[in-house]
Amino acid sequence: MRALRLTAWGEPPAPAEVERPVPRGAEVLVRVEATGLCHSDLHVMAAAAGALPYRLPFTLGHEVAGRIAALGPGTDGVRAGDRVVLYGPWGCGTCDRCDAGRDNYCDRRDTLAWHGAGLGRDGGMAEYVLVPSARHLVPIDDLPADQAAPLSDAGLTSYHAVAGLRHALGKGSTTAVIGVGGLGHLAVQILRATTGSRVLAVDVREDALALADRSGADFGTLVRADTARVLKARTGGAGVDAVLDFVGTTQTLELAVGVLRPGGELAVVGSGGGRLAVSKPGVLPPGFRLSLPFWGTRPELAEVVALARSGAIHVETEHFPLSAAPEAIARLRRGRVRGRAVLVPD
Repeated sequence: MRALRLTAWGEPPAPAEVERPVPRGAEVLVRVEATGLCHSDLHVMAAAAGALPYRLPFTLGHEVAGRIAALGPGTDGVRAGDRVVLYGPWGCGTCDRCDAGRDNYCDRRDTLAWHGAGLGRDGGMAEYVLVPSARHLVPIDDLPADQAAPLSDAGLTSYHAVAGLRHALGKGSTTAVIGVGGLGHLAVQILRATTGSRVLAVDVREDALALADRSGADFGTLVRADTARVLKARTGGAGVDAVLDFVGTTQTLELAVGVLRPGGELAVVGSGGGRLAVSKPGVLPPGFRLSLPFWGTRPELAEVVALARSGAIHVETEHFPLSAAPEAIARLRRGRVRGRAVLVPD
């Protein structure tokens, strides 16, 4: 079968012909219908040797939806032909957190040679993907695969980040979303569907603000010298109750701190390498709280799928055949993908 594999650190992935896996024990073989392309994939491709614990080579792709093709003899709870989305973070499978479907916060994460599908283990940029256990599968029924696949990271990560702030996002609250790309446009929709908060969107691109508007944002603005003032003015000068930063650069972190009201919440989702100095006293608003949400839980993925099936959220996608993955990767690297890039088998 065809697969897009990372064979050398710091080098582009290469197409390859590999054997179709055969499920054993509790494993499940899924025929891939769609795979999302994520900035995390770019980080993995660009990583220096030794920066990640993964062993080369492996197939990329951690946002995967498809149909179950075959089952190992020890599998239960699913059937051949079921349509599913993969829960991407794979932990040790034995700690209390993994047992509760919280592999994203696995207690043994630092000891593993993988972090999930396409992250040290073969992922979904292929015709088939082998899943170690049916517990990593969430049914999608009739949800289109190009909608389901991005939900497993772009949707789930956004949902998990919003869930951590939901206590502060009642009626009359305001949330700023910085970065309206593959994750940010879903965060806007999730905020509208699950909280009473007004949503202010910030980006450096006009087309991203147009996407924010289509996603239901109440207001959007480009990043300028006076952006903090503009956003605070939208709250009557008090500041926003929460910021979701999907960029994570020093510039966006400083903007976030500059618009938060006292007791405000900042969730840093983007991995832009920015730094924020924490000191007391200092420039941070009193009562400031910071979270670093990572991916999400398996039960939350089921909730995201339910939202999508109800029509409450919709992923804006651009499709590319798997053979055109290099073009999709190049466009994502240049920031020229609208919403989420999705690879589909040729």
